[in-house]
Amino acid sequence: MSYRARRRPGRSDETRERITVAVRELLAEGAFHESTVEQVADRAGIARATLYGHFRSRADLVDAICETFDANPALLELRRIVELPDADTALARTISNTIRFWSSEDAVLRQLYGVAAVDEAARDLVDRQRADRRGELERLVRNLRRNDRLRRGMTERRAVSLLLVLTNYETYRELREAGHSDRQATTLLQEAAADLLLPPPRWTRSG
Repeated sequence: MSYRARRRPGRSDETRERITVAVRELLAEGAFHESTVEQVADRAGIARATLYGHFRSRADLVDAICETFDANPALLELRRIVELPDADTALARTISNTIRFWSSEDAVLRQLYGVAAVDEAARDLVDRQRADRRGELERLVRNLRRNDRLRRGMTERRAVSLLLVLTNYETYRELREAGHSDRQATTLLQEAAADLLLPPPRWTRSG
């Protein structure tokens, strides 16, 4: 689940951060979709010309949010764990870190996903996020296959499709709206993923 923003080199990191914070605040308030570049500049406390020196359009402003996603600890951890030697642990921790990411970015993502149908910049970010998540899940499923941890008859393509449903933002929101806490949602999705993808446990009889 990697985010690759198109950063322009040679700019002030401090000013850029102020702009990014302003965009995140407006998104969290549900106001970014209707905001102008000038209003973003005002929120950041800079001149409009200064903002245009960093970002040429609203699309670039949304793209900058990718940079903040890219530094999210849950996302950094997720990239590392999808190929852990213990594939079962990799599966469980991929689910838990996906929930951590959705939860920590929920205020921003709710707005981006909500306007993706009518806002081209938001739609582009959501589409890239989905494509990058698919890439990480494909790595995870290959790990499961290498370690003979996919259920018999389960193809890699089907496994990735199931994980896309279990780990998408809409699923997270549905569970939260149904009253599940992050911990409960994590447990529920981990159990579902194990039931769907992993071989059934080998029970031994005693006596």
